[in-house]
Amino acid sequence: MASLPLSIDVLPDDVPVLELDEAAKRLGVSGNRLRTLIREHNLLAASRNGIPVIPEAFFGTRGLAKHFEGLVAVLLDGGFDRDEAMGWLFTEQADLGLRPADALHTHSAREVIRRAQAEAL
Repeated sequence: MASLPLSIDVLPDDVPVLELDEAAKRLGVSGNRLRTLIREHNLLAASRNGIPVIPEAFFGTRGLAKHFEGLVAVLLDGGFDRDEAMGWLFTEQADLGLRPADALHTHSAREVIRRAQAEAL
């Protein structure tokens, strides 16, 4: 099995995460499908203490957060690598008072996508 592209040492310690099996269940997909989503950069994953994990903030009530996939596409297409994208998602935006990953669950989600587009140019 090919190794997964994981961000190492980018997630703050206070970010709640799901191990891959839990994440696959939340998405209603097999573990293999989840790993494919990670390899194809449709889903970002990190390593925490050597264990592949996915931040819980990426999930909504029914699968992935509504704007998550679009936001990741904007970041990666705009020149961010997966580590930079993960770091950006978990760096607080002072004027929002939120990290972009957390803002996906608020009325600020579209603003976060606009900011990603502006930074990626």
